[in-house]
Amino acid sequence: MLHKKKILVIDDERDLTMLVKLNLERTGRYEVREENRAVRGLAAAREFKPDLVLLDVMMPDLDGGDVLAQLKDDPNLKNVPVVFLTATVLKEEVAKQGGSIGGYPFIPKPFQTEVLLDRIEKTLPPDAAAAATGSATAAATAAGGGRDPRQPRNPDALRREDRPHRNW
Repeated sequence: MLHKKKILVIDDERDLTMLVKLNLERTGRYEVREENRAVRGLAAAREFKPDLVLLDVMMPDLDGGDVLAQLKDDPNLKNVPVVFLTATVLKEEVAKQGGSIGGYPFIPKPFQTEVLLDRIEKTLPPDAAAAATGSATAAATAAGGGRDPRQPRNPDALRREDRPHRNW
């Protein structure tokens, strides 16, 4: 039986989180939980124990960079990969940066489901089965003290004052 990966979506746009949940769960590969208030995102992550977090950059109650810092400060969540969802960065800007800004993968809004699925698959940690077979990523993770090498070392890279933004 296929183990479904757990994905937590933290975004203040309820319609977006519902659509992401529907489209991801439709694949049969993911169990998705939505949280529309950033201040509850950390509690949701602790309870749900996601394999990956999709996180909006700009939310009214708490900044995505601040949520990221809280996730990385938690010993049980610090290795969970994070992909940012944002309307503040243009697709062209992300393309120039190789799909990441500040060391974290980004998906500019609006996005197509195929783009989201591709980024999720590229960012998710390997399955336990892959780790048992000695995959390069599993070996690199073990060599890095349990830190996923696909995630940046600096969780402060996207604090409010540092994050990319458009000049209007």
